[in-house]
Amino acid sequence: MDDRREIHLHVNGVARHCAVATRQHLVDFLREDLGLTGSHLGCEHGVCGACSVRLDGQVVRGCLVLAVQADGRTVETVEGLTDSGAARDLQAAFIARNALQCGYCTSGMLMAAAELLETRPDASREEVRLWISGNYCRCTGYQAIVEAICDVLAARRSAAALVGSAAAAASGAAA
Repeated sequence: MDDRREIHLHVNGVARHCAVATRQHLVDFLREDLGLTGSHLGCEHGVCGACSVRLDGQVVRGCLVLAVQADGRTVETVEGLTDSGAARDLQAAFIARNALQCGYCTSGMLMAAAELLETRPDASREEVRLWISGNYCRCTGYQAIVEAICDVLAARRSAAALVGSAAAAASGAAA
Protein backbone atom coordinates (compact mmCIF):
# COMPACT_ATOMS: atom_id res chain seq x y z
CA MET A 1 0.00 0.00 0.00
CA ASP A 2 1.41 3.40 -1.00
CA ASP A 3 1.00 5.86 1.85
CA ARG A 4 2.46 8.81 -0.05
CA ARG A 5 0.48 11.68 -1.47
CA GLU A 6 1.40 14.50 -3.82
CA ILE A 7 1.02 17.95 -2.29
CA HIS A 8 1.33 21.42 -3.78
CA LEU A 9 2.12 24.33 -1.50
CA HIS A 10 4.07 27.56 -1.24
CA VAL A 11 6.90 27.58 1.28
CA ASN A 12 8.55 30.92 1.96
CA GLY A 13 7.21 32.21 -1.35
CA VAL A 14 8.40 29.25 -3.44
CA ALA A 15 5.96 26.83 -5.08
CA ARG A 16 6.68 23.25 -4.04
CA HIS A 17 5.35 19.97 -5.41
CA CYS A 18 6.32 16.98 -3.29
CA ALA A 19 5.25 13.47 -2.47
CA VAL A 20 4.92 13.06 1.28
CA ALA A 21 4.00 10.25 3.63
CA THR A 22 0.40 10.77 4.73
CA ARG A 23 1.43 10.58 8.40
CA GLN A 24 4.45 12.89 8.14
CA HIS A 25 4.23 16.01 10.28
CA LEU A 26 4.71 19.39 8.67
CA VAL A 27 7.80 20.21 10.72
CA ASP A 28 9.43 16.91 9.73
CA PHE A 29 8.62 17.60 6.06
CA LEU A 30 10.12 21.08 6.29
CA ARG A 31 13.26 19.88 8.05
CA GLU A 32 13.88 16.56 6.32
CA ASP A 33 12.50 17.02 2.82
CA LEU A 34 13.09 20.74 2.26
CA GLY A 35 16.16 21.28 4.46
CA LEU A 36 14.51 24.14 6.39
CA THR A 37 15.91 23.36 9.82
CA GLY A 38 15.05 26.61 11.60
CA SER A 39 11.94 25.12 13.19
CA HIS A 40 12.87 22.60 15.85
CA LEU A 41 11.29 19.48 17.24
CA GLY A 42 10.85 19.82 20.96
CA CYS A 43 8.08 18.10 22.83
CA GLU A 44 6.25 16.74 19.74
CA HIS A 45 2.97 17.39 21.58
CA GLY A 46 2.34 21.03 20.60
CA VAL A 47 3.27 22.38 23.99
CA CYS A 48 6.75 23.93 23.66
CA GLY A 49 6.40 26.06 20.50
CA ALA A 50 9.83 25.18 19.07
CA CYS A 51 8.20 23.88 15.87
CA SER A 52 6.11 27.01 15.20
CA VAL A 53 5.51 28.00 11.58
CA ARG A 54 2.88 30.09 9.82
CA LEU A 55 0.20 28.29 7.87
CA ASP A 56 -1.82 30.70 5.73
CA GLY A 57 -0.57 33.54 7.93
CA GLN A 58 -1.41 32.00 11.29
CA VAL A 59 1.18 30.55 13.65
CA VAL A 60 0.64 26.82 14.18
CA ARG A 61 2.58 24.00 15.80
CA GLY A 62 4.31 22.14 12.99
CA CYS A 63 4.37 18.95 15.05
CA LEU A 64 0.55 18.89 15.20
CA VAL A 65 -0.12 19.53 11.52
CA LEU A 66 0.38 16.84 8.91
CA ALA A 67 2.22 17.83 5.75
CA VAL A 68 -0.77 16.69 3.67
CA GLN A 69 -2.90 19.26 5.52
CA ALA A 70 -0.71 21.98 4.00
CA ASP A 71 -1.72 20.95 0.48
CA GLY A 72 -2.78 24.06 -1.46
CA ARG A 73 -1.72 26.36 1.35
CA THR A 74 1.07 28.78 2.21
CA VAL A 75 3.74 28.00 4.79
CA GLU A 76 6.23 30.47 6.19
CA THR A 77 9.13 29.33 8.34
CA VAL A 78 11.56 31.36 10.40
CA GLU A 79 13.88 31.27 7.38
CA GLY A 80 11.20 33.01 5.31
CA LEU A 81 10.55 35.52 8.07
CA THR A 82 14.27 36.22 8.26
CA ASP A 83 14.89 36.35 4.51
CA SER A 84 12.07 38.85 3.99
CA GLY A 85 13.62 41.24 6.51
CA ALA A 86 10.31 41.49 8.39
CA ALA A 87 11.99 40.42 11.63
CA ARG A 88 15.30 42.22 11.28
CA ASP A 89 14.57 44.65 14.13
CA LEU A 90 13.26 41.79 16.26
CA GLN A 91 16.39 39.73 15.67
CA ALA A 92 18.59 42.72 16.50
CA ALA A 93 16.66 43.27 19.73
CA PHE A 94 17.04 39.60 20.69
CA ILE A 95 20.79 39.95 20.21
CA ALA A 96 21.00 43.31 22.02
CA ARG A 97 19.02 41.98 25.00
CA ASN A 98 20.79 38.59 24.99
CA ALA A 99 17.35 37.04 24.57
CA LEU A 100 18.75 33.79 23.27
CA GLN A 101 21.19 31.34 24.68
CA CYS A 102 21.04 27.82 23.31
CA GLY A 103 18.77 29.02 20.49
CA TYR A 104 16.47 26.03 20.53
CA CYS A 105 13.33 28.05 21.27
CA THR A 106 14.41 31.12 19.32
CA SER A 107 12.71 30.32 16.02
CA GLY A 108 9.39 29.68 17.77
CA MET A 109 9.80 32.80 19.88
CA LEU A 110 10.53 34.88 16.77
CA MET A 111 7.47 33.48 14.98
CA ALA A 112 5.23 34.23 17.97
CA ALA A 113 6.76 37.68 18.49
CA ALA A 114 6.42 38.59 14.80
CA GLU A 115 2.75 37.62 14.90
CA LEU A 116 2.27 39.76 18.01
CA LEU A 117 4.00 42.75 16.41
CA GLU A 118 1.74 42.48 13.35
CA THR A 119 -1.55 41.88 15.13
CA ARG A 120 -1.11 43.77 18.40
CA PRO A 121 1.21 46.76 17.80
CA ASP A 122 -0.17 48.38 20.96
CA ALA A 123 0.49 45.36 23.19
CA SER A 124 1.43 45.95 26.81
CA ARG A 125 4.25 44.15 28.64
CA GLU A 126 1.67 41.85 30.24
CA GLU A 127 0.17 41.06 26.82
CA VAL A 128 3.65 40.23 25.51
CA ARG A 129 4.16 37.83 28.41
CA LEU A 130 0.81 36.20 27.77
CA TRP A 131 1.39 35.99 24.00
CA ILE A 132 4.69 34.11 24.32
CA SER A 133 3.55 31.96 27.22
CA GLY A 134 2.93 29.08 24.82
CA ASN A 135 6.63 28.92 23.98
CA TYR A 136 9.00 27.23 26.40
CA CYS A 137 12.50 28.49 27.06
CA ARG A 138 14.77 26.81 29.55
CA CYS A 139 17.74 29.16 29.27
CA THR A 140 16.83 32.84 29.38
CA GLY A 141 14.06 32.97 31.97
CA TYR A 142 11.89 34.98 29.54
CA GLN A 143 12.75 38.44 30.94
CA ALA A 144 15.23 39.22 28.16
CA ILE A 145 12.81 37.93 25.53
CA VAL A 146 10.00 40.12 26.87
CA GLU A 147 12.36 43.13 26.99
CA ALA A 148 13.46 42.54 23.39
CA ILE A 149 9.88 42.35 22.13
CA CYS A 150 8.88 45.43 24.14
CA ASP A 151 11.88 47.31 22.70
CA VAL A 152 10.67 46.58 19.17
CA LEU A 153 7.08 47.50 20.02
CA ALA A 154 8.28 50.85 21.41
CA ALA A 155 10.57 51.52 18.44
CA ARG A 156 7.82 50.73 15.94
CA ARG A 157 5.34 52.92 17.83
CA SER A 158 7.85 55.80 17.77
CA ALA A 159 8.48 55.32 14.06
CA ALA A 160 4.73 55.26 13.36
CA ALA A 161 4.25 58.43 15.42
CA LEU A 162 7.00 60.19 13.46
CA VAL A 163 5.42 59.17 10.17
CA GLY A 164 2.04 60.36 11.45
CA SER A 165 3.52 63.69 12.56
CA ALA A 166 5.27 64.18 9.23
CA ALA A 167 2.08 63.38 7.33
CA ALA A 168 0.07 65.81 9.49
CA ALA A 169 2.68 68.52 8.98
CA ALA A 170 2.70 67.94 5.22
CA SER A 171 -1.09 68.10 4.97
CA GLY A 172 -1.13 71.23 7.17
CA ALA A 173 1.46 72.90 4.94
CA ALA A 174 -0.53 72.02 1.84
CA ALA A 175 -3.68 73.64 3.22
